[in-house]
Amino acid sequence: MPAGARCQIGAHTVIGQAVELGDDCRVGPHVTLSHCLIGARVVLHPGVRIGQPGFGFAPDREGSVKIPQLGRVVIGDDVDIGANTTIDRGSGHDTVIGPGTMIDNLVQIGHNVVLGRGCILAGQVGISGSTKLGDFVMAGGQAGLAGHLDIGGGARIAAKAGLMRDVASGETVCGIPAVPIASFMKQVAILQRLARKKNG
Repeated sequence: MPAGARCQIGAHTVIGQAVELGDDCRVGPHVTLSHCLIGARVVLHPGVRIGQPGFGFAPDREGSVKIPQLGRVVIGDDVDIGANTTIDRGSGHDTVIGPGTMIDNLVQIGHNVVLGRGCILAGQVGISGSTKLGDFVMAGGQAGLAGHLDIGGGARIAAKAGLMRDVASGETVCGIPAVPIASFMKQVAILQRLARKKNG
């Protein structure tokens, strides 16, 4: 395993095949690394799993067939990844975490996902395979993103949002299914008026 200068590796960490660490990385205890290229000054908190096989299956007449996961996870410089987060390696191309991205605890990132620079993902966010986030996207706690979406740079996804469509750059979305914030607030106002009428 090629490791950069001044790396710190915590107890009971398992470093598998095809792993490279940049300079000044801090890897916490009980971390598992496989098939990943990690930049400089990356912090991996306890229990992180990087480069595990993604959830890739194809239907078959006799059941499901596992699709080989041949890609890697590529993590840019100055990334911080919270405890017990899992980032799956790519199937055809790499899963990519852009430089300066901050990921909270208990986040799940599927295979082939691409995050741009400076993204912020709060706790328990889930991103399904092949979704792409532009630079500086923010996702609140427990937001869920379907697969194969395109999220524009600077977009904001509210906590607990269920996102099933693309989001334009700079747009803020809320709710399940997630809609632009103006539409969400109108929906809330209508429901409140209906509730008042019913109770009145």
